[in-house]
Amino acid sequence: MHKSGFVNIIGKPNVGKSTLMNVLVGERMSIITHKPQTTRHRILGIVNDDDYQIIFSDSPGIIEKSSYKMQEKMNRFAYSSFEDADIILYMVDVVDMTPPDEKLLLRLNGQKVPVFLLLNKVDKIEAEELESIQLKWRETLPTATIYPISARDKSGLDGLIPDILVHLPEGPEYFPKDQFTDRPMRFFVSEIIREKILLLYRQEIPYSCEVVVESYQEPDPAQKSKFTRIEAIIYVARKSQKNIMIGHRGEAITELGKQSRLAIEKFIECPVFLQLFIKVKEDWRDDERALKNFGYQAD
Repeated sequence: MHKSGFVNIIGKPNVGKSTLMNVLVGERMSIITHKPQTTRHRILGIVNDDDYQIIFSDSPGIIEKSSYKMQEKMNRFAYSSFEDADIILYMVDVVDMTPPDEKLLLRLNGQKVPVFLLLNKVDKIEAEELESIQLKWRETLPTATIYPISARDKSGLDGLIPDILVHLPEGPEYFPKDQFTDRPMRFFVSEIIREKILLLYRQEIPYSCEVVVESYQEPDPAQKSKFTRIEAIIYVARKSQKNIMIGHRGEAITELGKQSRLAIEKFIECPVFLQLFIKVKEDWRDDERALKNFGYQAD
């Protein structure tokens, strides 16, 4: 008997979904920063064994009030997780005291598939407080199975995979057994560069950027090349943002290139020659055509 299915992770921005995804899959699938709205696309991470294939899905955090069409598209990615889920992992931050979205709770309570409620960051609260939080959530989502966890510390996760396998249906191999994601290497390179933008730049700049890998050339033995050559374009929403991205005497873009190159080399385990270019795409976050070109369109 072979089991397989989609286990989809949903929740608000910055609750730890990407950290959990990386822990469960054992690969650096999703970029992780302290800033919200880091994940913009739905990413699949595949865990394989002879008897099963678990397809985890990390989706953008659900934004209750969207400011741009881009955020509306991100919400569609997140809500599309309900459509093909065999199991839903609903993740919440126990430190976040803001009430959950009522629309989301209605969807969760109406699910026919198992819902696992992951109470994340329990390492930051006392045991008495955790007990009170669990009691509240039992009333809010009575059919959900609750797991107090710390994704960062990898604690509370020991029983999660076995419980997932209990509820996972019988099914075929949806992907080859040696495949760990549905995304190409170019996607992860662009995500690494975007992660460094999030870490190096302040305020609105990181959220105004989109990264597109224009060229990805692996080493050519015939030319005795040891480098993977990558060209990437960073699109910004205004001309003033381009100047900030470049920085005084090009210092900012130089540092971005250095940190991105080192991280990419670690990820692909190969020396990298990286070129970054910056272009202005006015107000691309509200431009339907640009959003489609950048991949903000649910399947």
